[in-house]
Amino acid sequence: MLFSSLSGCFGRDEPPLSGDDLEVGLDVFTGGIFQGVKLTAGRDLAVFVPYLVRDGETGFIQNSTVVDLAAGADVQLDILAPPRSDNLTMLVGMIGREYWPVRESNESWDSWLSRGGANGGGAAVHRIQSLDENGSLEQLNSSERGRDGGMVAVLTKAVVRQSAAAHDDAAGGRHSTGIINGRTVYDRLHEITDPSSDLSDIDGRRGYFDRWAGQGNPAYEDAAQYLIQQLDSFGLEVKTHRFEFTDIFDKQNPEAYNICGYRWGSVYPDEWLVFGAHFDMAPPANGVIPLLDPHVSGVRTYGTREGAYDNTAGTSMVLETARAMSAFDSRRTMVFCLWSGEEGGKRGSDYWTEYFVKEDNPEVTVTNYINLDMAGVNWPGGGGAPHGDPQPTIDDEGYPKDEEIWPMRVYIGPSSSHEGLDQPGMVHLSEWIGADALGLEKQMGTLVGTGLNEDTWKYDAWINDERPEITIYEDTTARSDHASFQDNLGTVTLGFGGLVDGYWCYHQTCDTLEEMEGWMDTSGKDYGEEHSGASNLVDSLDFITWWAAYSFFHLDEKPITNEIVTE
Repeated sequence: MLFSSLSGCFGRDEPPLSGDDLEVGLDVFTGGIFQGVKLTAGRDLAVFVPYLVRDGETGFIQNSTVVDLAAGADVQLDILAPPRSDNLTMLVGMIGREYWPVRESNESWDSWLSRGGANGGGAAVHRIQSLDENGSLEQLNSSERGRDGGMVAVLTKAVVRQSAAAHDDAAGGRHSTGIINGRTVYDRLHEITDPSSDLSDIDGRRGYFDRWAGQGNPAYEDAAQYLIQQLDSFGLEVKTHRFEFTDIFDKQNPEAYNICGYRWGSVYPDEWLVFGAHFDMAPPANGVIPLLDPHVSGVRTYGTREGAYDNTAGTSMVLETARAMSAFDSRRTMVFCLWSGEEGGKRGSDYWTEYFVKEDNPEVTVTNYINLDMAGVNWPGGGGAPHGDPQPTIDDEGYPKDEEIWPMRVYIGPSSSHEGLDQPGMVHLSEWIGADALGLEKQMGTLVGTGLNEDTWKYDAWINDERPEITIYEDTTARSDHASFQDNLGTVTLGFGGLVDGYWCYHQTCDTLEEMEGWMDTSGKDYGEEHSGASNLVDSLDFITWWAAYSFFHLDEKPITNEIVTE
């Protein structure tokens, strides 16, 4: 499809530029992979490509570029076609053009085009020379508010994401291809939580059960060896970090045992971009392994052997992101960590940030941290637990009532108050990625608690915003490993999570992959699209992992610093 509009004054004798003046070597892009595509100019023009592109000289990924082309000239670009969007948009203007219009951070290019964004007005960006040494592609910066990017011609191309031949829709085939995909994350989750019997293994299972952090637990040590082998197979430099600590009673406590894979940056090796999840699980209370499923007994105890949702899901996303990202060159050092001791009070991440970074490597700056903890049981599923538990009450609009539906959470910090935004850069980056590349524009809502009660503002703001399925917000509290980075290093963090306290199997023996699928199943429900639990779970794992990977690419190019000023 080609859409064009007037592009301004191009001379009295020449017609305005249009999308037809740019020939694109692909009629249909394949979503979720970098593709080489040739752009050929029919007239002198410039083209703005507002997607992730790989610089052929440096190998670095950057957010968009502008290329000048004389009539008849061509250029080859390596573009990441959006994995969850149906269209790819390019803007065409006069050769040498400096300022360009741009969509708002929380809207898609399709919505921008529909509202007349090509006619001028709104936000703008301007081109700059590449900031990367030996870089061949120009980069762009946001322009000051009020600057009009001007009118442009527009060209759009279709994007289609293929399904892997081995998987039908019910098995997650809709999200089974790309440099990252939800089906591969699902397979990893199944591998780690496989309940099949294996009497030769320390935990009696083919998967990695009983991962209770602490010195002397052979099942955890066995699982750690699995992590080491996996990260090493990706070509990362693997380091194990053990920390012992003394509590307030001067009693020596079990160690924290973290496994991290390092891909060293080629420009700023002492600036570390960290991506992490905790690998440990809730230990049984009083050392007694809970054997009864609370679905059967009706009684919730404490402790789990499998920990599929908390937090094998996050672990699987970290591993698959590490696998994919290890194939790319980066400016900054990429660190992929699986933490221990989170359930006991963030011991692993706390001691890694406080001692390994601050004391042992004081020259290092952790530029940003991305956290995965309990993500996957959220939109697009919803509406009650499986195994005969009460199903949700459906309201007049066909949705589960407020207290029975759960959104996906994108949480950002540090934040000093719920009244406004302390980290607008990270908020807007999250919106920018979600709205277009991930196709979540209609599901997203950014929550601010201005004028709302401090204790209930997130819920109240969610209701006031008509209950968006994806919530982006700054949180003044931190219940996972991102707290260590905020408190110990002052790092701006980004995290992803789904349903927490409302999940019936939170810290229970029933926290299994089967349980997650049951919660995500919308087959036969009166709301949403009908998909199996596996299909919806793969969908959820897919967009969360893509969101984290896109964030990595953006933050490698330009980290986001803490905007809270401290004395």
